[in-house]
Amino acid sequence: MPSKRVVAPTLAVAGLLAVWQLVCTAGFVPNFMLPSPVEVVQALVKDFSLLMGHLATTLAEAAIGLAIGVAVGFAFAVLMDKFETFYLALDPLLTVSQTVPTVAVAPLLVLWFGYGLLPKVLLVVLTTFFPVTVALASGFRSVDPDQIDLLRTMNASEWQIFRYAKLPAAADQFFSGLRISATYAIVGAVISEWLGGFTGLGVYMTRVRKNFEYDRMFAVIIITSALSLALMKGVDVLERICMPWKRAERNDS
Repeated sequence: MPSKRVVAPTLAVAGLLAVWQLVCTAGFVPNFMLPSPVEVVQALVKDFSLLMGHLATTLAEAAIGLAIGVAVGFAFAVLMDKFETFYLALDPLLTVSQTVPTVAVAPLLVLWFGYGLLPKVLLVVLTTFFPVTVALASGFRSVDPDQIDLLRTMNASEWQIFRYAKLPAAADQFFSGLRISATYAIVGAVISEWLGGFTGLGVYMTRVRKNFEYDRMFAVIIITSALSLALMKGVDVLERICMPWKRAERNDS
């Protein structure tokens, strides 16, 4: 029998789509302003092959940028944990960096690096490294000091302390930050494509918006949402692989 976790959101989505379709069918909102779910699905089917081509570009930008962003975030977090001065100097700068609107940075990156892949990847890196850095830095500092002292009394090296105490303690928070970064990666890639590019879902959205083809815009929204959910699910799978003890705790409870 399906669980409530599946039934409840399914019914909620079905109800929302039914109301949306009813509003459009009854003519409460002009069709050119709000296409019906049926029209959105039709647009998705009609342009499916074209959308998949744009999706490949966006996914490549997001994947490369996310990988680099996670690597940069991990490096920053390790340095912040290792050197207190580095932590004190970098922590406020990281916070300030997130107050700068992405749409304000993207045009500058396009101006400096052109319309190719590089500015898109850089923007994804800028939007994804922060959650990973903050999550890991916080996780490293959450280690029980008594555990570290115990390892030191056993002549453990700094690397062994990091591997056996700090990494496991930070793993849970790391995957929480990674989930956020995964969704930011897709959004960042699409935003960067809005402001300059040749292919990608953002480029496609810009073109159809100029033609007032909002059914096609909603089709892109569906694809990006589905892709973000898929990436988050992938992070969940990776977490279960890397943290088998957590799965065991859930089974015991």
